[in-house]
Amino acid sequence: MHAIGIDIGGTKIAGALVDEDGAILRSRRVPSPAGDPREIEDAVVAMIESLSEGEKIIGAGVAAAGFIDAAQSTVYYAPNINWRNEPFRDKLEARLDLPVIIENDANAAGWAEFRYGAGRLYSDMVTLTIGTGVGGAIVANDRLFRGGFGAGAELGHLRLIPDGLPCGCGAHGCIEQYGSGRALLRIANEFADAGGVGLGLASVREQNGGLTGDDVGRLIIDGDGGALAALRQLGAALGQACASLGAVLDPQVFVFGGGVAAAGELLLEPIRTSYLDHLPARGYHPEPEFKTAELVNDAGVVGAADLARLHALSQ
Repeated sequence: MHAIGIDIGGTKIAGALVDEDGAILRSRRVPSPAGDPREIEDAVVAMIESLSEGEKIIGAGVAAAGFIDAAQSTVYYAPNINWRNEPFRDKLEARLDLPVIIENDANAAGWAEFRYGAGRLYSDMVTLTIGTGVGGAIVANDRLFRGGFGAGAELGHLRLIPDGLPCGCGAHGCIEQYGSGRALLRIANEFADAGGVGLGLASVREQNGGLTGDDVGRLIIDGDGGALAALRQLGAALGQACASLGAVLDPQVFVFGGGVAAAGELLLEPIRTSYLDHLPARGYHPEPEFKTAELVNDAGVVGAADLARLHALSQ
């Protein structure tokens, strides 16, 4: 019952042989070819063949950023690769003797948390992955939500601020512009510009010639007032977004992954507070749990493998 999970990122391709309990038995990692579709296909095939060696494999799942059709077959659009209506599953299955599914990377990571991580005790879960952007996954009644065309759960593009900051998706005011790692860095620079509580941020920026996400993360750990204030502002935006999501989806738990979620309770506390401040019918509406992800960097490959296993068993 072993399956293979592949996670295609902007800089690397990670792969793992995963058992039915979500445990990684074998793993590989290679640099991601520079956006060349054929080279990426070759790299994925080679990784699956390497991980399959000497094993009985039920299927392989490939996770990638972008819009994937409801059949888990065609990549409508990928932001980091020149894929436009790419029949990626058909191409892989033509070269591999096993069934393959393609899945959005945030969906795969969220599914892993639902099955084996922070969401495993619940039937209804929302995951927000707080990285450079904001990814999302929804599980409702124990099923992964994909939408009618397969491109649902793009939660980072929930409109938070009317006529707000421009987003790479073409809209304005998306949660990604206020609740992502990129947003945290922008907010930290704003505090550094303002002085006062931002003096520590300004000092590090001057010493290093600029602020990085790692700089802000270290200052958060060190208890710097400006970095913590920036994190609280980020958490307030995420909590407001969660209140809107909660009104529609009514999840039992919100799970936060990605690099920023390493702040743990320092991030969750302002999210909870803002959620309650914006929750419709507060006091009469059941309140969900708020947790950080448990599988961290392994979530994509574990989720992709498990979805491939379920797909193969359903055939």
